[in-house]
Formats: sequence, structure tokens, C-alpha cells
Amino acid sequence: MSAVRRWLVLLGLCAFSLVFLYPFAWLVSASLKPRSDVFDNKLIPEVVTFDNYVEVWQEAPMALWLANTLIVTVLATVTATFSSALVAWAFARYRFPGRDILFGLVLASMMIPQAVTMIPTYLIWDQLGFVGTLVPLWGGNLFGSAFYIFLLRQFFLTLPRELFDAARVDGASHWQSFWRVAVPLTRPALVVTAVFEFQAAWTDLMRPLIYLRDSSTFTIPRGLKAMLDQFGFGGEWHWELIVTASVISTVPMIVLFLVAQRQIVEGIATTGTK
Repeated sequence: MSAVRRWLVLLGLCAFSLVFLYPFAWLVSASLKPRSDVFDNKLIPEVVTFDNYVEVWQEAPMALWLANTLIVTVLATVTATFSSALVAWAFARYRFPGRDILFGLVLASMMIPQAVTMIPTYLIWDQLGFVGTLVPLWGGNLFGSAFYIFLLRQFFLTLPRELFDAARVDGASHWQSFWRVAVPLTRPALVVTAVFEFQAAWTDLMRPLIYLRDSSTFTIPRGLKAMLDQFGFGGEWHWELIVTASVISTVPMIVLFLVAQRQIVEGIATTGTK
């Protein structure tokens, strides 16, 4: 690649980066402005104030919402990653009658729109008595995710079978082969799965809207919706509080992606190479 072409590629990447960064830069800038200047569309505020970051904690139970979101997100991430890894390991490692057909059905489940299963799923959680609690927000992950199962299965298929044959010769059980051999070797793919699920659970609004009734159980997305109803379209027009709460809820995801960036790239690059 010539020097001119390389510089053109770098300039193009920088341009696209600025396009994607602009919304968040605007959000941070708006959170540092007084109410009258929120929508002046200036990235550099004429008047910088941090009062919004103090007031938002007073006007809304942000700490409680963050705690609820963290609980749901951690449980959803752990259960989805672990259960999907177990199922993917079974599809990749063991041969049994109907394996390919069953795996095809798992993949086919990704084609079912969420709206189709929304009411039956709600009725199940209602019969179990969990409506109004945080359980429906993560409990379904105990049964794995078709996308994560496919992702992890492709990674497991790249592992040499000789490793597990040697482990069996050394006396390792099926569980030990999975936990002590397969899991350490697939850490990049597991990190990708965990980060994807963490982001999905952290930003999920639909299920909190369906299952949560009391503000004490709200997650951050559901709490932001409540703030929007009260301070945005409710007539009070405190948009500075809404954008400030949005910044607070976005920062943890940015930190997570920065920390796990190397593992994400490695996991995506090596998944499905076989």
C-alpha cells in the first residue's frame, strides 16, 4: 500500500470516528450546560456548570437504579455465558443422534421475532410470581442464547481433539475437560460473549418496561424513561438532568469496551476460522 493510499485510509477512518463520536461529545457538552443552553448545539459550552451532576442524584434515585442495573447485568452475563458455553461445548465435542438437526433448530430460533414470544413469556413469569421483580430480566439466560451458542461452538471447533483425548487418558472427566482445558483456551470468545451480553442487559429497556412496576426496582434504562416522562415531556422540561443521567449511564459501557477491547478483537478475529 502506497503512502498516499495509507494516508487516505487513515483520514477516512478518522472522519468516520468523528461522526460516531459526535453524539456522545454533544451529550457530554449538554450535560455541562445550564437548562437554557442545552440545545444551542455548541460542543464547547459558553457557561460550564457541574450542578447538573449534583442535582440529578437529588431528583432521582440514580444510585438505586445503578445498583439494580448492575445486579441484573452481572447475573445476565454470568448465566448467559456459562449456559451457552455448556450447550456449545456439547454440540462441538460430542456426537449423538440428531445433533445437527437439533443445532439447526437452535439456530432457527434466532429467526423468531421477540414480539411473538413476548406475551407467552410474560404469562410464564406471571404464573411463577416473578412479575414486578428483577428475575425476568435475567432468568431466561439460564437456558442460553442461540447466537452465543453458535459463536462459542465455532470457537470450540477450532480446538484440537487430541488435547481432550490426552486429558481423558490422564483421567480427566467430561466436566474437567470442559472446565480445565476448553474454557481457558476459549477465553477470548467467552469475553466477547460476556461483553455482548453485558451491553445488551445494561441497555435493555423493553423487559423493564414490561415487568417492572415500582421505581425501587427500576434499572437505568427504565429510570431514564421515567425521567423523560417527568422532566422531558411531562411539562417540567429539565432536559439538562436527562442528558446528565444519560452520560452517567453510558460511561460504564465505554469503560468496559476500553478494558476488554483487546479480548474482543482477538475473539472476533479467531472465531469461525475453522
